[in-house]
Amino acid sequence: MIGEFISANGMIISGAILLIAYIFIAAEKIQKSVVALVGASLTMLLGLLPFHGHFDAASQTYERSVFDYIEFNVIFLLIGMMIIVHIAGKSGVFKWMAIELLKMTKGHPKLVLFTLAAFTAVASAFLDNVTTVVLLIPVTFVIAKEFDTDPVPFLITEVLASNIGGTATLIGDPPNIIIGAKAGLSFMDFVKELTPVVVIIFAAVIAVLIFMFRKSLSATPEKMAQIANLDNSNTITDKGLMIRSMAVLFLVILGFVTHDITHIDAFVFAVAGASILLMFENPKEIYKDVEWLTIFFFVGLFIIIGGFEANGGITFLADKLIQLTGGSLEAASMLILWGSGLLSGIVDNIPYTATMAPLIAQVQHTIPYTGAGFHPLWWALALGACLGGNLTIIGAAANVLVSETSAAKGYPISFMRFMKYGALTTFISLVLSSVYLYVKYLH
Repeated sequence: MIGEFISANGMIISGAILLIAYIFIAAEKIQKSVVALVGASLTMLLGLLPFHGHFDAASQTYERSVFDYIEFNVIFLLIGMMIIVHIAGKSGVFKWMAIELLKMTKGHPKLVLFTLAAFTAVASAFLDNVTTVVLLIPVTFVIAKEFDTDPVPFLITEVLASNIGGTATLIGDPPNIIIGAKAGLSFMDFVKELTPVVVIIFAAVIAVLIFMFRKSLSATPEKMAQIANLDNSNTITDKGLMIRSMAVLFLVILGFVTHDITHIDAFVFAVAGASILLMFENPKEIYKDVEWLTIFFFVGLFIIIGGFEANGGITFLADKLIQLTGGSLEAASMLILWGSGLLSGIVDNIPYTATMAPLIAQVQHTIPYTGAGFHPLWWALALGACLGGNLTIIGAAANVLVSETSAAKGYPISFMRFMKYGALTTFISLVLSSVYLYVKYLH
């Protein structure tokens, strides 16, 4: 009796689990990985996803199991890159790079801000945003102390630049990893399609931020000289580790770039690189620093969304999206871009993207696209989900980390203070993205 009820109302029940999980994730009262695992457990306990896949001879279709809905390529790519970046960071190489870039500015505050932002954006294209800001926060406080100024303008600029830079590549931001896995997009696909508009967005945003922060960006000649002469000789704590980890990181990124030639998935290179570096480390210590909460969050989330998809929820939403946009590619692209940008500033962009990716996978077959390259709906989702993280202080994990660290050091960043700059940044980013999508794909 209960089984028949669940079977008849599977879409409603799985949708309710997904919605409730979203609410708890947004509320942040319970750690989000726990919310995801509870939701995944309910999905499996209620039989909303089969434990074992099987081929139905009558309909000539394969019924996917719970494991078929977990994007293991996403999971292993994240784990591999977390290990590589953590091991490389132990050598002090990222801090050394940041200080060297700052010395090149000769201590000019506006140039320092631009350099920090540029370094953050470029680093975030290849490292996860949280790792990038973790590496730069100590350097930022040192610089602010040298300038005898408020570090908040530097911190806000860095975190906004981090979310912009992370949009440019497959591995820069978790939403892109999810999109790449679902759409079959390679590292170079993201570079070719998104990097040009990201560079334009970055230049426009940083110009606006430098103008808005101009009163805080002043220094005496003496202060400028101190920055120009920062001692960077002892920043690298382990030269052997630096050489080894940088060589491996270079080869892994080379593997990503050559995907179109080798046809080897990005996660294979990431895991291979991590494995090589682990040969010279104490694995038990390194594994402790992998963000397992994030990994389990992904696993649970994939199962919850898999239950919704298996029970027809994604198909239902896809039909509604087509009805709402009248099957218009232009309307659908703009709705997804702006909707993603606004929603990603309010809810975590990872569960949002994980829900939208299978939806777009269905919609793209119904809304025709006759141009070259991949369907523009994927790029609308990537730009909206990643850039929308700048809207509020809870829009991305890097935002939360920077605000908490800054408050702990006596420089609190209020929700409204961040939003003053974040909302303007997001608006500029989405306007430029709209123009880019229209000119390249939609006109």
